[in-house]
Amino acid sequence: MLDDFFTRALLAGVGLALVAGPLGCFVVWRRMAYFGDTMAHSALLGVALSLVMEINLMAGVFLVATLASLALLFLERRGSLSTDALLGILSHSTLALGLVMVAFMTWVRVDLMGFLFGDILAVSKLDIAFIYGGGAIVLALLVLLWRPLLAATVNTDIARAEGLNPERSRVIFMLLMAAVIAIAMKIVGILLITSLLIIPAATARRFSSGPEMMAVLASAIGALAVLGGLFGSLEFDTPSGPSIVVAALVLFLLSLIPSPLAKTPDRATENRP
Repeated sequence: MLDDFFTRALLAGVGLALVAGPLGCFVVWRRMAYFGDTMAHSALLGVALSLVMEINLMAGVFLVATLASLALLFLERRGSLSTDALLGILSHSTLALGLVMVAFMTWVRVDLMGFLFGDILAVSKLDIAFIYGGGAIVLALLVLLWRPLLAATVNTDIARAEGLNPERSRVIFMLLMAAVIAIAMKIVGILLITSLLIIPAATARRFSSGPEMMAVLASAIGALAVLGGLFGSLEFDTPSGPSIVVAALVLFLLSLIPSPLAKTPDRATENRP
């Protein structure tokens, strides 16, 4: 079964969607899209360091994304610049450093387009094992941290008063983001990872009556986008990673059509879970 490259691609994409959906909900609720972009951009630097140090690519990307997150926390506490400015600096600096390092590595053949836009059709059985193994760990931790993460998302002060330690939850959430970005890099690419996190979650919000339902729907919509994108890529001979994101966009646009299933958000709470 797994000898078929298209079947492997489907399994890998659906596995990623199941993990990215719930995590993407927190990205949407916390308005952390730019943070997701920053971590995704840092992935190329992780790739370059992995090639130089001859270590696993996923491990290198996870390490660099984690360091970028910790650097953001450190710089935020210094209070010299706004979070947006710090994210902009980290995002573009890590991406540029990665590109420069890749340019200097003339002894290594680097598929830059594959890293930037993904190559899901080239996933191996080992990649699928990483996706489902790492994804299961991420989902298990997310379930354990669901209450403190949700409480901190709604109101940090109340979460702190209840002894839920929102700062620790935020650090763990950043680590989970780094893990998903490391897993997703080969599938949709560095420049499209955040799209797969945000678009299914934003689509699910229209039809969800609660946070848990939104997380489940986001996973389902992400999986549907993977199926639609891959079959569209096969039919029209388009790049697989961007095709998946386009399919997710189509689902989002369809969700905007008035429907009795859609929930009408309250303006006072539309940015909360």
